[in-house]
Amino acid sequence: MSYLKFDKNLMINLEQSLPKEMLRTNQSGAYNCTTIVGCNTRKQHGLLVIPIPELDDNSHVLLSTLDETVIQHDAPFNLGIHKYQGNVFSPNGHKYIREYDCERLPTHTFRVGGVILKRQKIFITNENRILISYTLVDAHSKTTLQFRPFLAFRNANDLCVENNVASRDYHEVKNGIATCMYEGYPTLYMQMSKKPTFVFDPHWYKGIEYIKDQERGIPYTEDLYVPGYFEVDIKKGETIIFSAGISEVDTSKLADMHEEEIKLRTPRTSFYNCLKNSAKQFYITNADGHYILAGYPWFKIRARDEFMALPGCTLSNHHRPDFERIMDTAALAFDVWMESGKLDKHLKGLDLPDVPLWAIWAIQRYSKDTSNDNARERYGKLMRNLLNFIIDGRHPNLKVESNGLVSTDGTKKPMSWMNSTHPDGSPMIPRTGFLVEFNALWYNALKFLAELYENDKKAAKDVAQWNKIAEKAEAAFIETFLSDYGYLYDYVNGTYTDLSVRPNMVIAAGMDYSPLDRRQRKRVLDVVTRELLTPKGLRTLSPKSWGYKPWYLGNPDERQQAYYNGSARPWLMGFYCHAYFKVFGIGGLSFVERMMIGFEDEMTQGGIGTLSELYDGNPPFIGRGAVSFAANVGGILRVLRLLKNLDT
Repeated sequence: MSYLKFDKNLMINLEQSLPKEMLRTNQSGAYNCTTIVGCNTRKQHGLLVIPIPELDDNSHVLLSTLDETVIQHDAPFNLGIHKYQGNVFSPNGHKYIREYDCERLPTHTFRVGGVILKRQKIFITNENRILISYTLVDAHSKTTLQFRPFLAFRNANDLCVENNVASRDYHEVKNGIATCMYEGYPTLYMQMSKKPTFVFDPHWYKGIEYIKDQERGIPYTEDLYVPGYFEVDIKKGETIIFSAGISEVDTSKLADMHEEEIKLRTPRTSFYNCLKNSAKQFYITNADGHYILAGYPWFKIRARDEFMALPGCTLSNHHRPDFERIMDTAALAFDVWMESGKLDKHLKGLDLPDVPLWAIWAIQRYSKDTSNDNARERYGKLMRNLLNFIIDGRHPNLKVESNGLVSTDGTKKPMSWMNSTHPDGSPMIPRTGFLVEFNALWYNALKFLAELYENDKKAAKDVAQWNKIAEKAEAAFIETFLSDYGYLYDYVNGTYTDLSVRPNMVIAAGMDYSPLDRRQRKRVLDVVTRELLTPKGLRTLSPKSWGYKPWYLGNPDERQQAYYNGSARPWLMGFYCHAYFKVFGIGGLSFVERMMIGFEDEMTQGGIGTLSELYDGNPPFIGRGAVSFAANVGGILRVLRLLKNLDT
């Protein structure tokens, strides 16, 4: 039985099936995302959504969806589904779905009378092309397939309305057509492995609604252009492949392309394999290098998120070369920035104060996976430069104070990962001064580099300086952050101490080099377990703290307020579980294994086979935000790797 399989009873129940989303990417920024019944519920959903660097740094929906119709005895049965005003769904193609299986490829099996049709989707790796195969499993009379492409040609964060600017021009290519709605966009080639008939019948389908956007209090209605339809006869046992891409393809090779791509896929037959596949989907390769995208469907490449996610999304999957390619790209970006102040055009936020410290932490995980010698040889120069860049006072917003701690100014603009803002751009959570996770990462970086170079006589001066600062920082950390109640203050700014109970303290407890001793780590864990732990990660604020908002719902302003004031984040479990084993050793194995059950349950909820951006802080802990988030996937993969190592 498939690990990710949904039967007819679930698929025809839209209340159950519409919240479940499917995501596939080409590892170059393009993606296909929709619900498991094929009804788009977000403006970012689409069959072929690609980056267009010539226009901007956003993704763009070219092909929104493709409605298929089965025709027998002149009777059409439309397999598509769209939502219109008044909670009207039309056509109702979901009622023909017999089952949905996405163990290897997203596969729908439709039954229309005596016709059984199987549909599979697959992206071509590192190419802006999606293939959809149709196999007629059974039929007792002549069968014709009809395809209506719904075109958008728009920014994935915008909406389309009927207009006179859109071009209706098209030209025929082998087994298909090519068209482009607006100047500046690439041409979309729609072709088939078998020659179809194309009927030019242009129409705008008006008033299509997106439920998720409606719930989020943002514009949610658009019009989509359908240039006409393709028709092709299909015989029992025959497979026909539809291709959508931005270049013409040799249609005689579509079947071979399809089969070669299938060989590259790891079946999603377990919790680990689901996350392993999900991790690979965040990889981005372009002309400038290798990166990790923060999440789908609307996130960009963000430096902090990349380093948070990197060890879990690569090393925990035994993909060490991927780590090296991505970190090598980042190292070049750091070098340019430190030398010239010029920021990388892809790696956003490289100059944020904690980003160099997250990079060193990621390399520390690499050293655990390989060796200290290997980490020093490959990334030693980068880490020394980053650390001394900060110590020498050259970082624009990270200052080493006389007590050895680092401070940052986050009064006007958010500087930490808790970066929600008011409409005027000011931070909603004004974390400034001494931030607890900044200083935990700082102390860890100092001690790690000192260990890495302790036997290198040429680095003796640096090592002595790092140890001296770390010694002062260790004492100051306890004095500054440790409360009488055992938890760590979230940030301290002069005479102001933020008393909120937040999860950033667990990062300090989960570091290899922590300023906390075992007893202090345990006290921190006790508070975190009691007030922040949920089956879907750690809450961003304790229910006992003022301003707790567990539900990520409402209009944009309401959601911004809830973003870091109660919603749960899975990625923090990596640090929580690391700290737990530091305190309890192998005795904590069964507890952590039980905690993973909640995340495995998510493989069939929300984004199928992946983890959402965040979860409500109160039961039933529903997934919200982006469909798939790299740091969350990487964090849980780190836990699974840790469990495996302890269990062997």
